[in-house]
Amino acid sequence: MTLSQNHLPKNQWWHELNTWEPEAALAFYSRTLGWEFEPATTSEGAGYWVAKSAGQAVGGIYELTEPAYDGVPSHWMTYLAVQNIEQTGTETVKAGGSVMRRPVRIPGVGRLAVVSDAGGAVIGLIQHDEARPLQSVEQQAVAA
Repeated sequence: MTLSQNHLPKNQWWHELNTWEPEAALAFYSRTLGWEFEPATTSEGAGYWVAKSAGQAVGGIYELTEPAYDGVPSHWMTYLAVQNIEQTGTETVKAGGSVMRRPVRIPGVGRLAVVSDAGGAVIGLIQHDEARPLQSVEQQAVAA
């Protein structure tokens, strides 16, 4: 089966590695994927690095810390793009889900939150900065 243009995703997303060992992850992804990293600090003060490929932001690395993340293993998280992260969080709760991590700001990226749906499945949300508006997959391909 081939996908028609009508079935291709239209919004950007964000991928983030949540890890207890950010320095090891930085070295690994720098060597294996050729990524460069720009340090940032979240609005909650956590360590964060924006991963870049050919000068374009492609994801992030977030440092897990105690006690907030006790028992959480290192993992990759996908964030789906939304227009209004506060409204989406409110609608998540109304629909029977929950907000697991309130929105935090990543400079140059946007605001990130983690929610679960009514069945308990976890997904991240991202509201991109105004300077980095949502793009279609076609626009992303042209930019790359």
